[in-house]
Amino acid sequence: MADEVARRLVHATGSAVPLCHLLVPDLVTWRVVQWFLACCLLVVVVLEYLRLSVGLDWAIYDRLTREYEQDNPAGYALYIVGMALVAFAVGIGGMTTSVAVPAMLMLAIGDPISGLLGSASASAVKQTWVLLVMFGVCTLLASPFVPPAAAVLGGAAATFADGVKPTIAGYVVDDNFSIPVLGAAAMWVGVALLPV
Repeated sequence: MADEVARRLVHATGSAVPLCHLLVPDLVTWRVVQWFLACCLLVVVVLEYLRLSVGLDWAIYDRLTREYEQDNPAGYALYIVGMALVAFAVGIGGMTTSVAVPAMLMLAIGDPISGLLGSASASAVKQTWVLLVMFGVCTLLASPFVPPAAAVLGGAAATFADGVKPTIAGYVVDDNFSIPVLGAAAMWVGVALLPV
């Protein structure tokens, strides 16, 4: 359980990226967020290459990765990829920071809450009440940024991503990637197509 709490605390530190932009936007512009995530992405690609191809085996990998991540890209890498993808989507097709920021917060705050609640259960499948908490948290996180219908769509998409981990060509699509990407896409659709 201690490893699970440590994993979730590391997860929550990702909220510093969008929160710094919100708190000091003149200093931490969106371009700064993009450059920071691009640097993180470069580091992650190198680390994952060394871990998966060369056999770099640091003790921290044992503590912060799951069993299914031993031969697949680790959750921390997919976390950075998902965050970076959302950050760089801003400005494309009407995607705005008002969609990207809550999508990032859904991953950094909503997912650890859901993960901790879900880890208390012996079941491999998340219980309905845990998914409902995830939906509520993600919808609340989105509410200050987007209209209500878009917030609900984003919360629903993030919850779906949290509850489903498909395997494609032998690789698990971790929710660290799918939560921000699906959450942002759903909110973008909600903002673009639904009435306020």
